[in-house]
Amino acid sequence: MTAPRTYAIITPARDEAKHLPALAAAVANQTTPPAQWVVVENGSTDETLTVANALARDLPSLRVVVSEPSSDGARGAAVVKAFQRGLQALDAPVDVVAKVDADVSVGEDYFERLLAALAEDPSLGIASGTCYDQLDGGLTERHVTGDHVWGAARVYRRACLDDVLPLEERIGWDGIDLVKAHAHGWHTATFRDLPFRHHRREGAREGSRWAAWAAQGRAARYMRYRPSYLVLRTAHRVVREPAGAAILCGYVQAALQREPRCSDTAIVTRLREGQRLRRLPVRVRQALGL
Repeated sequence: MTAPRTYAIITPARDEAKHLPALAAAVANQTTPPAQWVVVENGSTDETLTVANALARDLPSLRVVVSEPSSDGARGAAVVKAFQRGLQALDAPVDVVAKVDADVSVGEDYFERLLAALAEDPSLGIASGTCYDQLDGGLTERHVTGDHVWGAARVYRRACLDDVLPLEERIGWDGIDLVKAHAHGWHTATFRDLPFRHHRREGAREGSRWAAWAAQGRAARYMRYRPSYLVLRTAHRVVREPAGAAILCGYVQAALQREPRCSDTAIVTRLREGQRLRRLPVRVRQALGL
């Protein structure tokens, strides 16, 4: 397998007029610039499209496309549909595809270092740096467990992306594709020494932290989490934030409403294998950043 050299960035953007200029500056300053950058405007009610078009006049690699707003109310569906619309808009093959949210910014060597990691390890299929919430003037690292990779600023080796498409059009899509990648023999990684900054408080789009965590509970039921893992995950969140109790509430509500569940037994089996209690000590250390 040849080392990846070219990459494209796809950015779903809805009501992101405030954040797009910072991301554009970060993209323009990359030590290894993208071959293409596609911003997919996705039903904004602010000046996102105007701002994106203005930025495109100064960035030759930037192309702006408009996607019809998703009629599917499932959280995550609009982002996935916009990302897949961006894939269709790419006008030349690339070795790597990056999905980058409009409300993040990255260091100037972010993509150079991820490309180097992919070149060093031919089995690495999906990777990202680690997320820092940049709010109220401070930075707070958000830790991941297992082989999780942040969905907000991740890269896919193109061959791996082809293996995991189509993406699930719902919340949890950025966990299910990791399981699919593992099933195809790829591995995934988050690099703690490679930060990116997130400029919107998690769950802001849901209107409250309770609603955001409830959505996580609905996703957990869809993906058929082990009950023991779900309870422990909820307890871990509640210790840090009482609204984390909504994870269980969202799970129960989804069950009562008989919402659909993942029917791919291979994905569910792999996911639940990683949630066995014997792996708990390792996951606790990872969650605490130890």
